[in-house]
Amino acid sequence: SLVFYTHNKSTITMSSSSTSSSASIKLDKPFGSWESPITSKSIIAGSVSIGNLNILNDSLYWTEGRPKEGGRTVLCCQYLHNDKECEGKALDVSPKDSNIRSLVHEYGGGSLVFGSNPNHIFFSDFKEQNLCKLVLNPKQKSDSVSSVVIAKGNNGALRYADGVIKDNNDDEIIYCVREDHSKPNCTPKDVVNELISIDTNTGEINVVATGDDFYAAPRLSPDGKKLAYISWNHPHMPWDATSLYLVNIDESDSKSDSETPSPIHTKDHELIAGGDGQTSIIQPLWHPTQGTLYYISDQSGYYNIYRSSTKEPIFSMEHDFGGAAPGWILGQQGFNFLADGRIVAQYQKDGKSVLIVADVSGSGPATNVREYGMKDGLPMKLGDVKANDKNELYFIGGSPSNPSCIYKWTLPEDDDVDNDKSADDDKKENNNSAQILVSSSTLSFPDSVISVPKQVTFPTTLGDAYGYYYPPKNDGFECKTETAPPLIVKAHGGPTACASTIFSPIIQYWTSRGFAILDVDYGGSTGYGRAYRRRLVKSWGIVDIDDVCAGAKYLVAQSLADGNRLCIDGGSAGGYTTLGALAFRDVFNAGTSLYGIGDLTALAGDTHKFESRYLDDLVGPYPEDEAIYKARSPIESVDTLSCPILLLQGAEDKVVPPNQAQTMYEAV
Repeated sequence: SLVFYTHNKSTITMSSSSTSSSASIKLDKPFGSWESPITSKSIIAGSVSIGNLNILNDSLYWTEGRPKEGGRTVLCCQYLHNDKECEGKALDVSPKDSNIRSLVHEYGGGSLVFGSNPNHIFFSDFKEQNLCKLVLNPKQKSDSVSSVVIAKGNNGALRYADGVIKDNNDDEIIYCVREDHSKPNCTPKDVVNELISIDTNTGEINVVATGDDFYAAPRLSPDGKKLAYISWNHPHMPWDATSLYLVNIDESDSKSDSETPSPIHTKDHELIAGGDGQTSIIQPLWHPTQGTLYYISDQSGYYNIYRSSTKEPIFSMEHDFGGAAPGWILGQQGFNFLADGRIVAQYQKDGKSVLIVADVSGSGPATNVREYGMKDGLPMKLGDVKANDKNELYFIGGSPSNPSCIYKWTLPEDDDVDNDKSADDDKKENNNSAQILVSSSTLSFPDSVISVPKQVTFPTTLGDAYGYYYPPKNDGFECKTETAPPLIVKAHGGPTACASTIFSPIIQYWTSRGFAILDVDYGGSTGYGRAYRRRLVKSWGIVDIDDVCAGAKYLVAQSLADGNRLCIDGGSAGGYTTLGALAFRDVFNAGTSLYGIGDLTALAGDTHKFESRYLDDLVGPYPEDEAIYKARSPIESVDTLSCPILLLQGAEDKVVPPNQAQTMYEAV
């Protein structure tokens, strides 16, 4: 079967309301036939995606991606204190005809810029990719708010993202990434990425850094005199090898585009870290009072936090900081600073987020390290942490039973005790539970039909691999006639990304009907260190397929899945793994590819700039290794496909072109 639908990868839809009561007597029915209140209608019936969290002048800002409004992204605001009229109320503050979304790298991110003026917010508007200035009064209704264009996007030919503001007396200057597609008949090779400055009053544009293939994370020093930024070149991706540079902006932005035919080249700027072709540097951030630059580097084998003055990790851990899948979108920041100068960050351990707060006032490793987890009232997963001057933390998080929400959590008063504290410390649960301020969904189901995953480790060809096993869960039913349930193995996209355990109505749809789910973090996934992340080097289509098959076989051996009823699905890169597992292995009985890749040779020449050389690392340079591309393309092995396959594809997908699904359909 072939079904086409318009798919927006940045939007998660999950809304509606349904309830079910736990039955006192369980009905005996075969696995997969249980009745569930989680219907397909409820999965697609509304909800929003939440992002871009920020605090400005005692107001909380975030964006909502709203499928019911054509997928547009809206800026929302909530007063936190001291305003009886608006406190606790969520207000739309962006114009009704706007859509806050950048198309830099196609995946976007960093579409909002906040300065010190609480009434001025800048955003990239999706339709034309204009950079706009929003003159804001949060108490106004969105239909009375307007915006002014300060830099034209020329119908997407020029794109802006990941900005920061320098306040210069009455002037506001934005430093941001610009992606230029304006060359006639522009191909990925013709696209130019640079760092620029924009005078928001005059519209004058200056090129600050140019010469490398990609730029990200321009960050101003507290005194406004220096700009740190990340850059990298093909064939690397940002998680492979990047460089951290520093430039004196008083010198670099003195002339405009029209006056400077050859702007200052990145090679002329000060290299702070990276640049060796092996180390990934991400997410620089200046300490607000020390004036010291901090950043995340994987030079130790894990994404740890470093300070530039000593170039030593402040936490020496075998855990990754920086978020679940750093590098895919702009504007990500996996650590921040409190008003008192301490650092706050998060990492993942045993499938759960750990929040860490520490003193970094010295020149060596962090001291007075305090760790917090679920026992301290935090959700299972969290990120994008922001703080105010009252030691109140705001973040986006969730759990298997809760969708993505914005939470508020107050640091315990004893957090400055001169003893390190681990999130694993044996202690009673406290009553300082994180408060939900905003939820991405009204969808609510009883715990009796919610399956909670367990992280599993299983043997595979290169050692151990990981995944999350969701057992069937519906307290109203049981199965006495079958020894094990059917299994759906899920392969995440990327492939340099990871599975999430935040509430997924799609997963719970199946588990509440008697299916088991294994969400696999195959070799190449993020969150397990650099060596694990690099297992896919020249091995995409081998290691990932080995691991999803090994995970299924492991669960069969553990009597947790029926070996005769194994299915697999995945989207984008996970769709490729799905098709490859069905074409090259004899493990699964059916599969679904969502906007998946069937022909690697076609993808090598038909994708956007950001990923146009991604396959060099995953497979090999093209066309030199064309034989390998063909050998690993499922479309070249359709004769071995003998099970049911469902192909789903978005007609407007700019990352995986629709012809991938169409040619695969025609081939089978």
